[in-house]
This record gives sequence, C-alpha cells and structure tokens, in this order.
Amino acid sequence: MLKRREVTASLNGLREEARIISGLGSSTYDLHSTGDNSRNFYLWGAMGGAAMVGLGVAMAQPNSNIIVLTGDGEMLMGMGSLATIGVQQPTNLSIIVLDNGHFGETGMQASHTNSCVDLAKIAKSSGFNFSTTIKTDHGLKNFLTRFGDLPRPLFAAFKVEREKLVRSLPILDGVELKNRFRKTYDFLPN
Repeated sequence: MLKRREVTASLNGLREEARIISGLGSSTYDLHSTGDNSRNFYLWGAMGGAAMVGLGVAMAQPNSNIIVLTGDGEMLMGMGSLATIGVQQPTNLSIIVLDNGHFGETGMQASHTNSCVDLAKIAKSSGFNFSTTIKTDHGLKNFLTRFGDLPRPLFAAFKVEREKLVRSLPILDGVELKNRFRKTYDFLPN
C-alpha cells in the first residue's frame, strides 16, 4: 500500500499549470499539506461533488488540464459522475482517487472498496479512455512517468494506507477560494 501524502506530493509535483479540484476532507488536507496554490480549488461541504465540479471546469476551460483529487468515500457517493464524464469525454480531465477502503470523515467505517467494488473497472466501463488501480511504489513511478501522455478522461485509484494524519487546513471561505481560483485564468475579470 502507498502513503497518501506521498502520492499527493508526487502528483502535485508534476501538475505544471494544471488546476486541482480536491474533494471534501482528507484529499483536501493532503493537497494543502503539499503546498497551497491558487490553482487548487478545495471543495468544502459538497461530498460526492468533486468529479462533477472537475468536469464543469474541464468543459468551461478546455485548454486547461484539470485534476480531481478525491477519496473512495466521496467517489462512491458521486459514482454517477463517472458515467457522465464517460459520455462527455473531456480530453483534459483526470480523476485521481486516494482509496484507503474507509470512510475517513465519518469514523473510518469500511467502504465498499474494502469489499468487492472496483472503482477503476467502473470508470473503464463508463467510457474512460484510461483507467487503472495502483498499489505499489513501482506502479506509482510508472504512472507518474506516463501521466502527461495518457489519454483522457483518465481515472486512477491509488490504494493507500489507512492513516491518521494531522489535518492541514486551507482557506475555509468558499467565496475567497472561488475568487482566487478564477483569477488564475488571465482573461477573467478580478
């Protein structure tokens, strides 16, 4: 199993100008712990919505690479978004799931991915052009090497350890987050 913050730091390190939408809870804490960035949009209070927000940004900004970073619990809650993304076929969207097999924000109950549910297979059958599950450091390194050249929409589930980590809290004000994120697009008014 992988360490979630090591996976997040690796992804953040290769992002270049990509925008990252992080889901409610641990994925936001993980992303913020690797360094705050105005191109990060931390999604507060909308569990299950990260993939759809990412799709909306990807469709509105087709020249920007969009990465959604979320957890298995949130992805399970918004599973229908995988079908919508598959139908829309955005060529600039990557969905990254940190899958520890538990609902971290509600008490660490086992999630469905801890049993028989395979999110990568669901994404593949929903029309994603690339879908994988990564469990090892070797798999992570291989994925990172190929990331820029892989077809989109892309889905990757990283099997990470169940860890209790210190929360790294970003800005909590939704209006401030929205405004600073919008300013990263030069043509939008301030």
